[in-house]
Order: sequence, then C-alpha cells, then structure tokens
Amino acid sequence: MAVIHFNNPDNYSEEINPAMKHLKVIKSPVEFRLADYNLKGNSIINQVRRIKDLSGIFLDEETLKKMNAELIVYTVQAWMPVDESTPGGLYFGTSTIMPGKVDNEYFMTKGHFHAKSDRAEFYWGVQGKGMLILMDRERNTWAEEVYPGSLHYIGGEIAHRLANIGSENLIVGACWPSDAGHNYDEIATNGFSARLLEVDNIPVLVENKN
Repeated sequence: MAVIHFNNPDNYSEEINPAMKHLKVIKSPVEFRLADYNLKGNSIINQVRRIKDLSGIFLDEETLKKMNAELIVYTVQAWMPVDESTPGGLYFGTSTIMPGKVDNEYFMTKGHFHAKSDRAEFYWGVQGKGMLILMDRERNTWAEEVYPGSLHYIGGEIAHRLANIGSENLIVGACWPSDAGHNYDEIATNGFSARLLEVDNIPVLVENKN
C-alpha cells in the first residue's frame, strides 16, 4: 500500500470516543461496495499514482518517458481509524492496478517493506488477474498468483508489490497493523532482485540485473 498520513477529522470524534456511543445504535462511518470494493466515508483516504509518479520503478525508462504522464497506473483507498504508529490497531485498504505494460513489464505498484519490518499483512484478490511479488531480506524473490478469492499472508521482513497481468483492473484488499508504516526508500534504492516481464505471452520472473 502507498504511504498515507491520517488526521482525525472533526466529524470522527464519535468513532474515537466510546463514551459518546454508550447505548446508541449507530452505523459504521465507512462502507464499501462488494462489487468493486470502492470505499465510501468521510474518513477514507484516496491516492492516485500516474506514469509521472513512477520514474525509476520500471526497467524501460525511455518507454516510460514517452507514455502519457497523466495515465493512471494504480489507485489506493484506505480506512485508518486510529493514528499511525498506534500499537494494536488495524488498517483496511484496497489497491486497484490498471491493465497495461511499460514495454514488456506489467503495470505494478512501487513496492515496500514495512517501516517496522517485522509486521505482517493480509492481501486478498477481489477482481482481475495479478501477481503478488515478494522478496525476503536475502533478496530471494518469488510471486503468488492473485485472483478473486485468493488469500495471501505477507510475513514480516518481506517486501511486496502487486502487478496486473490481465486485461481488466486488478483489485486487491488489504489489512495491516496501524504501526507497520511503509519503507519505500529501500526498494527505490535497491529494487527487487527480479522483475515480472511478459515473455512469449506468459508472466515470468526474470533476474533484475539493474
């Protein structure tokens, strides 16, 4: 998931003050459509990543520079009901990766370790076909197929990113600890040890010589 900073909105006080909820029957401040996992609510945070935001992520920088800079590659929604760094809390989010490639490399997220790198996370497939690309601290890289109903446990000390290998939007749900944080810098500097490329119409992990 992308780095997201949370500030409690004024109208969220009832959610964080249990005394104000005593003996009340209330609705959750957030809901989502089961069809596409679109989150709705005042406390939802939305992020968009476009071609212009992803320099240094893909192998073929020259092709990237020739593409429409405003083209959306992926979006992120998140519900963060407690402040970041709160121990014991949970966050919920969705990522939507659009279909497409930069040369023969599939559209993908930036990828990250967690700032508290021993924190784990769940992903699950909602729509589309994709790959969850994983890398441990010894820089061993592998991938798990993502599809509607697939469930993925991402253990601590594992970097992760999503790639869309299909022809429709890839939608993935996520749940992670509120104190996990995100470490994008390590991946931005060192990358993954392998890239997911289309080779003879098949997604293949290829050693990253860069």
